Amino acid sequence: MFVAWRDLRFAKGRFALMGTVIVLITVLVGLLSGLTAGLGRENTSAITALPADRLAFAAPADGREVSFADSRVGRRAWEAWARVPGVASAEPLGIGTVKAAAGGGAGQRTAALSAFGVRPGSHLAPGGGKVADGAAVLSAKAADELGVRAGDRLTLSGRALTVAAVAGEAMFSHTPVVWTSLDDWAGVTGGSGHGGSSGSSGDGAASATVVALTTTSDAGLDAADRRLGTRTVTTGEALRAIGSYTAENGSLQLMRGFLFAISALVIGAFFTVWTIQRSGDVAVLKALGASTRYLLRDALGQAVVLLVAGTGVGTAVAAAVGAAVGGAVPFVLDPATVLVPALVMIALGAVGAALSIRRITAVDPLTALGSAR
Repeated sequence: MFVAWRDLRFAKGRFALMGTVIVLITVLVGLLSGLTAGLGRENTSAITALPADRLAFAAPADGREVSFADSRVGRRAWEAWARVPGVASAEPLGIGTVKAAAGGGAGQRTAALSAFGVRPGSHLAPGGGKVADGAAVLSAKAADELGVRAGDRLTLSGRALTVAAVAGEAMFSHTPVVWTSLDDWAGVTGGSGHGGSSGSSGDGAASATVVALTTTSDAGLDAADRRLGTRTVTTGEALRAIGSYTAENGSLQLMRGFLFAISALVIGAFFTVWTIQRSGDVAVLKALGASTRYLLRDALGQAVVLLVAGTGVGTAVAAAVGAAVGGAVPFVLDPATVLVPALVMIALGAVGAALSIRRITAVDPLTALGSAR
């Protein structure tokens, strides 16, 4: 990289400007990646943290996707799922939104929570099976918003409950989670949580939103779905059933993709112009005996040095900003949101630079001798 280093020292202003652009794009990508992961966690963490690998929804109408808002599965369905071969456990899970209140008088605090109803002692809820009729387990954020701790009292849509424990960081659709017994959940949400009535319920209040399944084999699941009027999906696929998740996550991922594409185009355009400007120098080097392979390797190394330096600085800035604002906005700071975007930036930038410096192969060394004039 003899020529590359001399270029970097000679044209410091141009490379500093390009490096600044790379830093700014990297900062944007890093912050957007952390924000996307943070918003996704606030939307889905209660589902992704479930100790189950599949969820059985009430089968939607033809052509429609499963939805937590529309699903309602009755007692007969979840009891039948527990007897399906390959199903280790089948636990009913009710999901709905409730208004919670704690304290009294001027000091009363209220919050909107997602109520997750389970059978008393169910392993689905955190807190060591402390969920029981009249006793609820709150996530840490729910307890913080209401200002309560274990042993305190609160009301959910007018029903008084005792806080049995505070455990976990579960969030659903951007609201903190409170775990209650299935009977309490039915009482505070009207049985279906979201008002849905489709599916195989028919059991009045003895219903849930979905059935959480732990399976050892998927051989008999399709047949059980047809027999019980349900549709079974993995917990990862079930995230699409959260109303706001698909649109929100899709928009943010599209923005991040555009930033990656823009970075490759900007870097490619810069090195295209730079290669054109130094065509005479390249021709002289070729006339002196430098091979095309050497010149291509030299130019690509120059691009990689610029990319690594700019991306490294941008990643450090994004990580610092993310750490500073993490308590105020939903932001995830981990290798997936910091290192992965940086590596993608370097890879795409290198591809853009490689495509632009191909012009070196077309430079005629006779240009150095004046034959082009």
